[in-house]
Amino acid sequence: MSAVSDTTPANRYLASFPPGEVVEFPVAGLDVLDVELHNAALPTTSRHPGGSGLGYGATREEARTGALGEMAEMALSARALAGAPRVEASFADLVRKEGAGRVQDPRTLALEAGSPYDDDRVLQWLPMTRLRDGESVLVPAELVASSAGDLPGPPPPGGWLTTVISNGQGAGFDAERAVVHAVLEVLQRDGNATTYRAMDRGVVVDLDGLRDPDALALLARLDAAGIDVTVKLASTDLGVVDVYVVGCSRDASEPVPIMATASGEAAHPDRDAAVRKALHEFAAARGRKAFMHGPLDVVARATPPGYLDDWLAGHPPERLVAEDRALSAMLDWTALGTPALVDLLRGTVLAHRSTVRLTDLPTWTGSDLHGHVVGGLHDRGFDVLVHLRPSDGDAVAAKVLVPGCEVETMSYGRIGERGVRRLRDRDDPLVAVGADPGGWGRVHLTAAAEERLGGPAWFDNDGARRRVGALYPLYREPGRHVVAQVLDKREVR
Repeated sequence: MSAVSDTTPANRYLASFPPGEVVEFPVAGLDVLDVELHNAALPTTSRHPGGSGLGYGATREEARTGALGEMAEMALSARALAGAPRVEASFADLVRKEGAGRVQDPRTLALEAGSPYDDDRVLQWLPMTRLRDGESVLVPAELVASSAGDLPGPPPPGGWLTTVISNGQGAGFDAERAVVHAVLEVLQRDGNATTYRAMDRGVVVDLDGLRDPDALALLARLDAAGIDVTVKLASTDLGVVDVYVVGCSRDASEPVPIMATASGEAAHPDRDAAVRKALHEFAAARGRKAFMHGPLDVVARATPPGYLDDWLAGHPPERLVAEDRALSAMLDWTALGTPALVDLLRGTVLAHRSTVRLTDLPTWTGSDLHGHVVGGLHDRGFDVLVHLRPSDGDAVAAKVLVPGCEVETMSYGRIGERGVRRLRDRDDPLVAVGADPGGWGRVHLTAAAEERLGGPAWFDNDGARRRVGALYPLYREPGRHVVAQVLDKREVR
């Protein structure tokens, strides 16, 4: 069944799930800025897998739509994959049976450097659709999934090939919108995989010439609230402007210190659109970080009565501190005040080493975003692989992979040919090509990629871990309210 065509986007998402089960509300009062931040959650029941989302935007309706869309991505992914049959075989066996064009080589998907993989390792596989020709392609299941819960049942004999991540998800009311949303997220993460956070190159964007009215209005609000904001450039590769926004209050007055580490990211063919999205995500991220990781009494004041008790009852902390690097690092951060957190970021995230003018960055005014972005990737020789996840209503979610694009290099050591080339071109000592430096992880590359690079490639996993150091919570965060629960238990002891 379909929701009525004249309902709002948020209500169309809502109507795509079991009636009366989605819990949603604005999160308000966490920040002096008080920009729109909305929560939506679908509890897990026998009728539908659960999901949750936090949304932001220039208006409450835009934030509500974002939250419900993110919730849809998670819930529809779990539903689509939970009962999907998985093929268990090695890459070599599948190529012999299906042909090379029907199986995606794991070496093109940025595996963790040094991890055990060869063509005879038995994996589990799920089908995706290659947009270029509509053919079905088998892909390692953990690359199709977006959370560990999407893959019930036992793993393959040698364990999962890599950590499941949510990158490359999108939602909308038709396949093209869901896909382009997901592709832009892939390009955003690829563009800043080694130019952001601990790898920040300090390229600041001069915003003179910005025309987007929502972006200009938000900049004025931030300034009036005493919050300094910096827009930085990650890349202009693969047809998009990839930017991120960082900043903090001028007087270190964040109500919850973790808010000073907020950031917003965006990639879009149009520079103004990218800046607008990144600014709104940054402004909302201040409240999001306080909501996710702040004290429970602060969260209780910003949410409806009963929300926190209900959430905590169904979501106890999954792991102890010593077992989770992200949780351990975030707990360290909670012991720091705002000035100390800002000092931690000065040499990287807040650094200003060079300037580019916004008006020198690409712009785009077309109407076919899907055709422009996906077609541009095809023109550059990249494939786009898609797994669609329909709902019982108008909403559809998509998971997208772009073989050759990369993500989680500094957190999980996932790197491929593009990452090696980018770091080598910058003379970064984290990569080497040729002889084994000793103790480094070999980068999983196809024979053709090694030939293009001039030999086998190596990544210094230990060096990457040292480079990230105390900044790890900028890469991976613990779950919702877990930090506060762990701290509360410590106080009880």
